[in-house]
Amino acid sequence: MATLSSAFLFIFSCFLACSISVSGRTATFLEDFRITWSDSHIKQIDGGRAIQLILDQNSGCGFASKRRYLFGRVSMKIKLIPGDSAGTMNSDTDTVRDELDFEFLGNRTGQPYTVQTNIYAHGKGDREQRVNLWFDPAADFHTYTIMWNHHHIVFYVDEVPIRVYKNNEAKNIPYPKFQPMGVYSTLWEADDWATRGGLEKIDWSKAPFLAYYKDFDIEGCPVPGPANCAGNPRNWWEGTAYQALNAMEARRYRWVRMNHMIYDYCTDKSRYPVTPPECMA
Repeated sequence: MATLSSAFLFIFSCFLACSISVSGRTATFLEDFRITWSDSHIKQIDGGRAIQLILDQNSGCGFASKRRYLFGRVSMKIKLIPGDSAGTMNSDTDTVRDELDFEFLGNRTGQPYTVQTNIYAHGKGDREQRVNLWFDPAADFHTYTIMWNHHHIVFYVDEVPIRVYKNNEAKNIPYPKFQPMGVYSTLWEADDWATRGGLEKIDWSKAPFLAYYKDFDIEGCPVPGPANCAGNPRNWWEGTAYQALNAMEARRYRWVRMNHMIYDYCTDKSRYPVTPPECMA
């Protein structure tokens, strides 16, 4: 999964360096990433500043960051598969069991794209939320970001927060903070579940399916790296402005939840007769 199983941690996925070494810059693809699956299905564009991912009946493809990071921000601009993309899946994620997932579930022509997010903390996941995007993500590039600090995790779409997971360790609720995470992204066939729970299958007559990525930006504490980086309160992403949503972000977050959220594990009584504790914190 490109769970950006894209993490994109960090996507997906993403900083101002302080007195210690902090990684952060808009990079070309090969500076920060490596192909993990089917290099014939990933093409570099514009001198490596963008890439094209290809899914056909022979293969999907995937890539990963060369390094892992502990806290920070990751973002990428992504242009998703246009038209009939039912059964396809773009995912940005980390494979360790602390994991932050952006998953893009394909659609039928004319239907909204669904973004699914998931969070694994200390080995426990199954915290899915789904949002229908309010724009056509295949018409142009849009920015997908994950912010991860000691206070909360925030998933953003074009600077609009679509999910917030707060650090409530004081209430014995797990929070990912010990394992460094990499950025992983894949484009693959998932028609057994990705679109309307598997009811919609891939129409291979529309292949190849193409997605585009650019403006790769990973900012955080690299591991291995300076031992005191992750715990340094002077890292910009730990600053007061990033410890909670500001007023504008809070309004946008409420708008997304009221108008575009289509699934929240917190309210799924068939799966969780007892509401998970993080949903009430």
